[in-house]
This record gives sequence, structure tokens and C-alpha cells, in this order.
Amino acid sequence: MTEFAPGFVAGILASGVFLLVGLVTGVWKYLQMTASDEGQAHIYVDTAHRASLLYSFAALVIAQLVELSAFSDTVNLAAALAPLIFFAIAIITYLIHGVRKDTDNQIRDGGAVTHLGMWALIVAEIGGVAVLFVGVCLKFFG
Repeated sequence: MTEFAPGFVAGILASGVFLLVGLVTGVWKYLQMTASDEGQAHIYVDTAHRASLLYSFAALVIAQLVELSAFSDTVNLAAALAPLIFFAIAIITYLIHGVRKDTDNQIRDGGAVTHLGMWALIVAEIGGVAVLFVGVCLKFFG
């Protein structure tokens, strides 16, 4: 049996979960659209649907970067988990707003914690992918 790097496994599993969530939220979106006089789903149902699908493919890219990175399994796993965890948090947040129908703009309606969370997301997502990309560059050109 082939042994896979932990960061690769995390990326593949996250991709599958995100894709399934995207497909299920697509059904939810469709049901809301058919029940709406305007033919529209709540903005955060739509956002959860689209983000889940996009993050599923981003997770595949992260898995591939892990496979090609020159860094250790530990560094690659940490770098992969940083964006993957924030992708999951974002999707969960969109789902919560979709269920509650409590806002059409979580940033506008959020406070200091929301803005702090956004900066943490920015650092984790860009930082994690940057580390993996450097690892790939080192393997190719190092």
C-alpha cells in the first residue's frame, strides 16, 4: 500500500468534503430559488455553494503542492492545514448566515472579531500557500 504525505491526505479529504458540501448546498440553493418570488436564494446560501465548489479545487491544488514540495512532512502539513482550516471556517460561517438569514454582508455587520478573523484568514491562506509554493520552487530549481 502506498503511503501518502499527511498534507496530501488533508488536501484530498478536504477537497472531497468541500465538493460534497458544494453539491448539497446547490440543492439547498435550488430549493430556495424555486420557493422565491424573485427566483433567488439567500446570498449566503449562494455564497456557501460557490465557495465550497471553488475551495474543493483549491484544496486539490494544495494537495498537489504538498506532493511536490521539498519541505518536510511537518512543514507541508502545517502549511496545508492553515488555508484548509480557514476555507472550512469560511464555509461554515456562510452556512450559518444562510440558515439564519441574518445578514447580506457579514463584513459590514461584523465587529472587531470579524475583522481580526479576516486578517488571520489572509495571513493563513496566503502564508500557507506561499510556503508550499516556495517548497515546490526549491524542489524544481533548488
